[in-house]
Amino acid sequence: MFLRNIITALLFIYFLPACSTKQEADLLVHNATIYSVDSSFTIYEAMAIKDGKITALGRSDSLLSIITAKETIDAGGKFIYPGLIDAHCHFYRYGLGLQTADLVETKSWEAILDSLKNFAGSHPDGWLVGRGWDQNDWPQKSYPSNAELNKLFPDRPVILTRIDGHAAIANQKALEMAGIRAGQSLTGGDIEVKDGVLTGILIDNAVDLVYSKLPAPDKTQMKAALMDAQANCFAMGLTTVDDCGLDYEEVRVIDSLQKEGSLKMRVFAMLSDSKKNYDAIFKNGKIKTPYLNVSSFKVYADGALGSRGACLLQPYSDRAGHTGFLLSKPEHFDSVAALLYEKDFQMCTHAIGDSGNRTILNTYAKYLKGSNDRRWRIEHAQVVHPDDFALFGQYNIIPSVQPTHATSDMYWAAERLGKEREKGAYAFNDLLNQNGWIPLGTDFPVEDISPFKTFFAAVIRKDANGFPEGGYQPENALSRENALRGMTIWAAHSNFEENEKGSLEIGKYADFIMLEKDLIKLDDTEILSTLVQATYINGQAVYKR
Repeated sequence: MFLRNIITALLFIYFLPACSTKQEADLLVHNATIYSVDSSFTIYEAMAIKDGKITALGRSDSLLSIITAKETIDAGGKFIYPGLIDAHCHFYRYGLGLQTADLVETKSWEAILDSLKNFAGSHPDGWLVGRGWDQNDWPQKSYPSNAELNKLFPDRPVILTRIDGHAAIANQKALEMAGIRAGQSLTGGDIEVKDGVLTGILIDNAVDLVYSKLPAPDKTQMKAALMDAQANCFAMGLTTVDDCGLDYEEVRVIDSLQKEGSLKMRVFAMLSDSKKNYDAIFKNGKIKTPYLNVSSFKVYADGALGSRGACLLQPYSDRAGHTGFLLSKPEHFDSVAALLYEKDFQMCTHAIGDSGNRTILNTYAKYLKGSNDRRWRIEHAQVVHPDDFALFGQYNIIPSVQPTHATSDMYWAAERLGKEREKGAYAFNDLLNQNGWIPLGTDFPVEDISPFKTFFAAVIRKDANGFPEGGYQPENALSRENALRGMTIWAAHSNFEENEKGSLEIGKYADFIMLEKDLIKLDDTEILSTLVQATYINGQAVYKR
């Protein structure tokens, strides 16, 4: 019936003459190239919107003749796409990070120390927190020690998180406040010691020992973080973000800001894997509003490849005998899967290494039992053993991937994995073929917030300088159409929201962006310079250049 209504509406728009009584709309956009990203990838010239939803699509002359609108926009030939959806990011914590020391793209440990001294000068009190360093970008690619941090800040706690969030370095003051000592061990983490002395390097669960001592942000700080994040996302054309790993209390703040009208970003929120979050959501029930969807949980299988915390089936090629580790025992993942299956919640699990992916694939398979529409996701699916790709399709498990991870890691991935094992890494097209669709995200702030970098990495598989010639493992590049689908309708589908958003179709939210350039046809070299001209949610502009 729904499809029949759409067909009838389109036939009316295209073939009937103007009526004596025109249809009313709040907004009519015409003289545009509108990529609907519907099932036929239909392109229109004009679009009408009323009460925040799309009411008509068609030729400019047709819609202008039958519709009277409160506002009319002549797009001047610009290109319109569905509002972009980031299927995996850390929206709230990105906002918090904007209030800390930015260490992204620092080229040495000495550069970090200089940056931190400058930051401390303008932030004289409390903890010193920074994020974004990556030792793989330094001349010496080994972890530093905290000796210089201890000299510079003997009485002030410092913690600096690696770009992927799976490692950090803390000074002695912070280690003491967290009660960390040499020789201490824990599940799913590592505390580095050299010659019996703590170096300050913490891996995976060990990082949380220090972060648990930081004072929690108050509601004023939380709102500032969310509003800052929203402004930057709107400027990039994002209209929905999948925020991966929030506490229930944080979700309630997001909900309150959305209801008061200050936070307009649509948020698909995955709750973090913790007892307090299970207790809260099962007591109060799922949350579903036009702006907020809380019906899933984020679980962590292993760490990251860059910090050698990803769990591999065989040892790292550049560290003999070391295979990384799972962050919890397999029994924990099984118990979570059993609970979420029973409660009808979506399970979304971070898995990087081939062992981490195999563990989660087999855990999911135990409960999904073949073809299903649960849409349980594996976040990253970064290194997959050749024998395991078919499990994604066999059990309808959704690989949620971030293309810029490939172009960030390609310089050293072979060192970690070896050439043969690397073939199963960042294999986006192979993963797409399992279910016929794949959602794309950025993982910001681990990677840059720009969805155009996501598109470029997915399609071109090179860095901004054109390296490597021919692209990185180009057999796993996505087509431009599929990359766009991955950032729109497929991302919506991964959230069970494909009937509300993700494409420009009658009855859906009028979330769209306007670009000067045509992403589907423009030259490769122009993709990264693409700028959003305007971003709309519910047919209302939330950003204009």
